[in-house]
Amino acid sequence: VNDTVGTLAGGKYANNDVVVSVILGTGSNAAYVERAQAIPKWHGLLPKSGEMVINMEWGNFRSSHLPLTEYDQALDAESLNPGEQIYEKVISGMYLGEIFRRVMCRMAKEAFFGDIVPPKLKEPFILGTPVMSAMHHDTSPDLKVVANNLKDILEISNTSLKMRKVIVQLCDIVATRGARLSAAGLLGILKKMGRDTIKEGEKQKTVIAMDGGLYEHYEEYRNSLENCLKELLGEEVSKTIKIEHSNDGSGIGAALLAASHSQYLEDEC
Repeated sequence: VNDTVGTLAGGKYANNDVVVSVILGTGSNAAYVERAQAIPKWHGLLPKSGEMVINMEWGNFRSSHLPLTEYDQALDAESLNPGEQIYEKVISGMYLGEIFRRVMCRMAKEAFFGDIVPPKLKEPFILGTPVMSAMHHDTSPDLKVVANNLKDILEISNTSLKMRKVIVQLCDIVATRGARLSAAGLLGILKKMGRDTIKEGEKQKTVIAMDGGLYEHYEEYRNSLENCLKELLGEEVSKTIKIEHSNDGSGIGAALLAASHSQYLEDEC
């Protein structure tokens, strides 16, 4: 079972208001509940519920409207799958740390760290998103976590507090962009479902089941995503939308689907 579909199934089992699921981890994907009649490709008998689950594979979304930078384009060109998974490459945990490294490398070439570009900084994917998150969340007065990571991973020592503050700002820029682009994707789903507005006389409630290490552990990213979605929806509609963390929702959902399918087969016999 696709992990996003599993998360949707697990979320729906626990809360009937769940109609969207999103995975934000190493990779990213989304699924949602669609009216069967709204699916042009469907030519068979309509399900009794009148609804179907759509696995979007949204990581492969690409558009001229995506704000791709020179760093994104270089990352994509040098990746194992150039031209594919473009949306995933700007929002997911696999790539945020690498985008961060590439910007730092550009800064180093402009003498941010001195006359020489630190050799370790030239190594692709040497800075994982968990490292970027740790530096982003550094609340120590002297930004000791930032200093330690720069020294231990990149072998950059003797950085000033001013330099470390710039590094934290860069973490914030990269994470915020990724989070806001994720929120834009969520808004697109809600618009497709007609849940971005409040219908008069209806008590509408929409729950989004969210899973994945990026969403769970990167607090600044999570907060930025949720704040941006509220900003895009407006205050009134935001009150009807809720994001719930579905821990291991994909595994639980897969088990529930297997169990329900087994029961279905028994009933058919």
